[in-house]
Amino acid sequence: MKLYTKTGDTGKTSLIGGRVDKDSLRVETYGAIDELNSFIGKAVSELDRELFKDILIDLETIQHELFDAGGDLANVMKERHYKLAEQPIEVLESRIDALSDEAPPLQRFILPGGAPAAATLHIARTVARRAERQMVTLMKEIEDVPTIVQKYLNRLSDYLFAAARVVNFRLKVADVEYIRSGNVFKK
Repeated sequence: MKLYTKTGDTGKTSLIGGRVDKDSLRVETYGAIDELNSFIGKAVSELDRELFKDILIDLETIQHELFDAGGDLANVMKERHYKLAEQPIEVLESRIDALSDEAPPLQRFILPGGAPAAATLHIARTVARRAERQMVTLMKEIEDVPTIVQKYLNRLSDYLFAAARVVNFRLKVADVEYIRSGNVFKK
């Protein structure tokens, strides 16, 4: 099987059940999800297998869920069965709580960065936010899309923030506070 099909040479791409322009909002949204998945893959390659075993398990699961989300968005068939559900969001919430308890308490905004894997997770967080914004726009434009994707992306960006902080914490790399930030995180 060849990797190229030439069917996209006219600026159209295939969905599950149809074809659209490659710059359609639906394609832009699942494209951002694909980009997010790639940054998560980069973070995985930067994490020590023993020190971050729990986070690596999370990230692999998340990568599968992001494929589910992209596939759900690419599905325009009349009869659809979506793969992404509420349960992964509940898991993310549980993991956010556990990671937040491990990292030192926050009072101010922090600068994205630190150890290479933490910096990559911060990049992934910002891509997740962009994908979420695109999803919100898509939901306004097209009523028949799986809205659970937006909720998942929202929670995922919080998870990625918490994971980035724990990566820095375990590696003994201090988060750098934004110096002009007031105390925004109150107990």
